Parts: sequence; C-alpha cells; structure tokens
Amino acid sequence: MGRAKPSSKATDDWSGIIGPALGLGFAVFAFGLSFGVMCIDAGGSVPKAMAMSLFVFTGASQFSAVSVVAAGGSAISAVAGALILASRNAVYGVAVAPSLAGSLPYRLFASQFTIDETTGMTLAQDTPTRSRRAYWVTAASIYLFWNLATFIGAVAGSNIDTEKYGLDVAFAAAFVGMLAPLVRSRRARRVAAAGAVVCIAATPFVPIGAGIIGAALVALVGLRPGTERAAPVSKGGPA
Repeated sequence: MGRAKPSSKATDDWSGIIGPALGLGFAVFAFGLSFGVMCIDAGGSVPKAMAMSLFVFTGASQFSAVSVVAAGGSAISAVAGALILASRNAVYGVAVAPSLAGSLPYRLFASQFTIDETTGMTLAQDTPTRSRRAYWVTAASIYLFWNLATFIGAVAGSNIDTEKYGLDVAFAAAFVGMLAPLVRSRRARRVAAAGAVVCIAATPFVPIGAGIIGAALVALVGLRPGTERAAPVSKGGPA
C-alpha cells in the first residue's frame, strides 16, 4: 500500500497570493523612484524622503504634498490635500477589518498598510485565512519595494541634475500613471474632469495648494459610497 499524498491545503492557501503580491511590488517601484527624485528636487533630503515613505506610505498623498511644497505652497495646504486624498483608506479599513481581527495594537499596526493594493488582494480571496495572508504578503512586498525605490530615487536625485535629464517632469508623469487605473468608469471620469476644472479655475485666485484641496473635495463628494455598485478598490497604481 502506497503512502497517502500530503494534503495540498497549505500550498493552496498560498497559491495566487505570492506571485501577484510580488508583481504589485515591482509595479510601484518606478513610482517610488519618481517620488524619491521629486522629493529631492523640491528641496528635501534623503532622510525626509525616507521618513515620508516609511511613515506616510500612501503614494498619491506623498506626491500631492511634495508637489504643493515644490510650488511654494504652505505646509498646511500640503498636509490638508494629502489628508483628503488619504481619506479613502478609511473606507478600505472598514472593508478589510473582518479579515484582520485581533487586538487593538495589532489592528492599529495593520492600518498603516491599508492601501489600494492590499485591500484589493484581501477582498479577492475566498477564505479568511487566504484574506489575511494576502493582506500581509502584499503589504510586505509593496512596503519593501516602495521604500527601496524611494531611497534609490532620493540618492540619485541628490547627485544628478534632474532638469538636465528631464526628471523634473517625473512627478506629472507618475501622477498620470496613478490616475489612469482609477478612471475606468464613466462616473470616475466625470468626477476627475470636475476636479480638474475646479483646480484649474481656482488656482489663479487661491493660495498655492488650495486648488488641489478643492479638487480632492470634489472627488471625495463625487465618489462617496452608496451611489454606484462598484468595489471601492483600485486594482492598479502605486501605494
């Protein structure tokens, strides 16, 4: 009598998690490089760039804050715009909470990594065990790649002429890259267009950075939950 084959349950619980999580990590690497370079170009330093990526860890908010500071805006405008953009993560937190049951310190720690990609990977799983594993594997992959890329970009930005090599436009290119996966639906495109109109119209008349805050408020209202049957998660873009 032959020996029974070992159960594949352990293997099955990891299938379809590690590969996609690593893929998402690779995908955000280029955006992390751009952020590191832009942070230096805006007058920051390698430690400041790393502090943002390590402790803020949400790409759109980081890019927004740096762009406001680079344009001469106030710290208040930079922080306000970044917070509004990051507010969507609160919705994601509600969505993934059932998969991250545990003590309050554990959940507070987990909240640091609640972003588009970790939410999407978590909600795509069919069992609580796979959901939890997907969350943490994706979080580890993106956190590692994002911070490594930020460091490389910041060091490079400190030692090269960003304007000479055209890296001064990397922010705009990176932001367009982040926006593309988020405007696939007709409703999202309408909200994006409305936000752009508000920002462009307000910019000549308000302090630097206030136009971005206005556009973010338009998006926050226009994309509020409950008015469209769609998952509140972006399946692409950086952290």
